[in-house]
Amino acid sequence: MTARSIRGAAAATLAGTLALTAAACSTPGGAAGSGAGGKDAAVVGIAYEPESLSPLLGYGKDGNSKIFDGLLALDADMKLRPALATALPRISADGLTYTYRLRKGVTFSDGQPFTAKDVVFTYRTVLDPKTNNASRTELDALKDVRAVGEDSVVFTLKYPYAPFAQRTVLAIAPEHVAGRQDVNTGSFTTRPIGTGPYLLTGWSKGEKLTFKANPSYWGGEPAVKKFTMAVIKDDDVRATRLRAGDLDGAILPPALAAGFKQDKAKKTYAAATYDYRTVTLPTHHAVTGDTAVRRALDVAVDRQAMVDKILEGAGKPAYGPVPTDSPWFARGTERRHDLAAAGKILDAAGWKPGPDGVRVRNGVRASFPLWYLSGDKLRQDHALAYASDAKKAGIEIKAQAGTWEVIEPRMKTDAVLAGGGSPGDPDFDQYLLLTSSLGGDGFNNMAWYDNKAVDKALEDGRRTNDPAKRRAAYDTVQRELVRNPGYTFLTHIDHLYVVNDRWDTAAGGLTTQVEPHDHGLASGPWWNVEGWKPKP
Repeated sequence: MTARSIRGAAAATLAGTLALTAAACSTPGGAAGSGAGGKDAAVVGIAYEPESLSPLLGYGKDGNSKIFDGLLALDADMKLRPALATALPRISADGLTYTYRLRKGVTFSDGQPFTAKDVVFTYRTVLDPKTNNASRTELDALKDVRAVGEDSVVFTLKYPYAPFAQRTVLAIAPEHVAGRQDVNTGSFTTRPIGTGPYLLTGWSKGEKLTFKANPSYWGGEPAVKKFTMAVIKDDDVRATRLRAGDLDGAILPPALAAGFKQDKAKKTYAAATYDYRTVTLPTHHAVTGDTAVRRALDVAVDRQAMVDKILEGAGKPAYGPVPTDSPWFARGTERRHDLAAAGKILDAAGWKPGPDGVRVRNGVRASFPLWYLSGDKLRQDHALAYASDAKKAGIEIKAQAGTWEVIEPRMKTDAVLAGGGSPGDPDFDQYLLLTSSLGGDGFNNMAWYDNKAVDKALEDGRRTNDPAKRRAAYDTVQRELVRNPGYTFLTHIDHLYVVNDRWDTAAGGLTTQVEPHDHGLASGPWWNVEGWKPKP
């Protein structure tokens, strides 16, 4: 669960009722086949919006920001490719030095040239403790970055950090703009200037982000000249707007996406993901902090039923942040649904059934609240199913909806139906999710999980590039989560997108990548919208 993944969800609550105005997208009654925004425009419905559009504060750290570019980018198969760099980095034999040669002739959208000093400025600013970037620990391995002339940069690491090249998809900010204002509050946070394929033309928080094609983009001006991301947090409203023709595409939960199967003018795209739903079990609560309760809940929950009934098969059971089909998954850590085993664990720990069926120990009822995000049907359904399963084991869970403004102050003691997930290296998810030093650090380690064996394994995993040692470290983490689960992981969710069938790409059709928890903003079939072409 990266800081960005949860934090991006938090920003979605800035608005109350999210409806598109006439300004958000043109009326559906345009030219036949022209779509919601016109022939060379696209309007898509997303669930969340970022808190900031500054790479210095976390935007674009995983690449694909549309306004910016990183040194590297990820292709359709999630393999690294050059972007602002001309090639993949040259890495020293000891794994401590990464050298990048930069693309020449690239300019920011204000016409100023992109140079090595912008790369140095970006990374050094992110690492500055005064910068409010919740993901700073992701660059913990970085010792220094320096420019060699205007077209080369050299990164020096403190220790061999195997996935460092993947970190250099981080979007690059212009020093001549962002360096002349307050990094945390300046205008650059909402009116950014970058080198990417699109320019931001407007941002109505809680409503929409609008973009236009960058005519001087180094990769060529996009054919989609106008692009709008309509922020609609309510799943049902998003589906209604898509059906009404106000949107060209939208991310939808499985039940709502199924309603478009018979619509021949639309196509549904399923993206495999690392996106999980989990229940935080806060250490600082008399019930959720008890290891026996955590272990009982881990086997009381019927994950497969959630996949079948809530996701309609579009996903898989989750036993931790690593999906079961990942090469990093530790075989043998699957937990089967076993209510009898849950009961035995609770009995042995002294949690005895009370008169109303809820277990009690030393006068404490096995009861706790579980918060989920208002308007998010998938979280609501997961929360209610989890509560139902727990009740069968004698644990009372009171599921309730709220905005992040309501939920966040309660996270130290109250359980939350949370989401997270980041493709790629296991360090990306597990360190921010589980390291005890990050307990209480915003949306990092929301459960305040504290396990010394896990802390050590996470450090071991990120401080070596030896594959066998890394495998052993992350196996240890996953097995410790069986012994003492600070979270109940429920499902990994496939993302479903429904899109008007009026676009092609040079490769012959729209595609999706393996996606993180963040969905709809830079993911989805529009991950490469700059390469879309209108169908004849």
